[in-house]
Amino acid sequence: MTPGEPAVAVETPATSNSPELLVRVEHAAKAFGATRALRDCSFELRAGEVHALVGENGSGKSTLVKILSGVHVPDSGRVEVAGSEVQLRSPKAAQDRGIATVFQEVLVARDCSVLDNVWLGADATWRARIPGREKRRLAKAALEELLGRPVDLGAIVDELSLSDRQACCIVRALLRRPRILILDEATSSLDSESEALIQDGLRSLRAGRTTFVIAHRLSTIRSADQILVLEGGEIVEHGTHDELLAAEGRYRQLYDKQYRFERNQFINPGEDFTPEPEKPLAVGQDASGPLLPTNL
Repeated sequence: MTPGEPAVAVETPATSNSPELLVRVEHAAKAFGATRALRDCSFELRAGEVHALVGENGSGKSTLVKILSGVHVPDSGRVEVAGSEVQLRSPKAAQDRGIATVFQEVLVARDCSVLDNVWLGADATWRARIPGREKRRLAKAALEELLGRPVDLGAIVDELSLSDRQACCIVRALLRRPRILILDEATSSLDSESEALIQDGLRSLRAGRTTFVIAHRLSTIRSADQILVLEGGEIVEHGTHDELLAAEGRYRQLYDKQYRFERNQFINPGEDFTPEPEKPLAVGQDASGPLLPTNL
C-alpha cells in the first residue's frame, strides 16, 4: 500500500450457503493522543472461521482485538455482532454478546484452586445451575485435553507453572461457551515447548469455534481461514497463508524473517523446521468437544 491509498476492506462474498455473519467491523479507527493506533479497518468474520491478525509491534493488532473485547471503544466506525450494531463499552458487554478473550497477561486468582479459577465468572453464562460433580468433569476434561496430562483441580494456582496458569485462563474462556473466542497472543509468554503443547491441545478444543487469533509465531496460523496483515494501524493484506506467501508482499517478508530467525536459533543441522498443518476433524466428530453436555 502506498501513501494515500484506501485501506483494504476485507469482505466475505455472501451466498445462500455462507455461514452466519457474526462480526462486521466497518472503518474502525482509534487514536491515543497524537498516536493513531488504528486507521479505517474493515473486515468480516463468519461462524466457524479462524481469522488471524499478524504484524509487527505497534501495528494495531492489540488495539483492534481490544475493541472487539470491549476494552477500548473506537473513535469512529461501526462494530456489528450477529447482525446488530453494538457499542462494546466494557468486557462485560462483549461477554454478553458471546465474546470471550484470553489475553497475553495471565489473569488468575493466585490463592484459589484450579477448579475455582476455571469457573471464575463462567457460571452466569450457563442457564442452569451446574452440579459440583459436573463442574469438575467439564474442567478436568478440558484441562487434560489442553495439557495432555492429568491435572489436580484442587491445586493452588500460585504453585503452578506459568503454562498451567495460562491453561486455566484458556479453559475459563471456553467454559463460557463463547460464540467468538479471541486469543490475544495467549501463549506468547510461554517457553517454546510449553507453547507447542498448549497449541496442540487448543486445536481440538477450538475446532469448529469462531476464533480470532493474534499470533506472534506465524507457523501457528498456517491453517487460518483468513489472515489479516496490519501495518501502521491499517489492514494492508488479507488472504490465506498460501495466498499471502504467493503474493510476495508484507506477510511474506514477516514470514521469511521469522523463519530464518527461528531456524538459526532453534533448529539443529539436518532437522526440518516446516510445521505440520492442523488435521481436519474426522467425519462425524463433534466440533464442540467435551465442553457442551447435552443434559444442561
